Amino acid sequence: MYQNQLLDAYKKAQSYVQDKQIAADMNVPPQRISDFRKGKRYMTDTQAIFLAEQSGLDPEIALLGCHADRNENPQIKAVWEGIAKKYNGLGLTSISMACAGFAVAFSSPVESSIQCALWM
Repeated sequence: MYQNQLLDAYKKAQSYVQDKQIAADMNVPPQRISDFRKGKRYMTDTQAIFLAEQSGLDPEIALLGCHADRNENPQIKAVWEGIAKKYNGLGLTSISMACAGFAVAFSSPVESSIQCALWM
């Protein structure tokens, strides 16, 4: 269940010890976090994005994982999980870095440093 991974990542990023600390940040009762962990309830997209951003994770991957968790149909759940794996395996960071490298290489030195500063 991706919700558990997201909750654990947030807990680690905030150096929290208890789930009730997460509940306080999310403005939900502590029982809600327990329900998330047990799969009795599913977090909203807004909650998933909040946890992902505060944990330094990609919010898009968080949404994909949470949508896979929510679906009861095993075939549809597998499709969501497949999308998440493909998206995560694309290596978008390396593609972005390569594009930035080409842009810097093909522009003037002054313009390069300005573009580099703006892209970071």
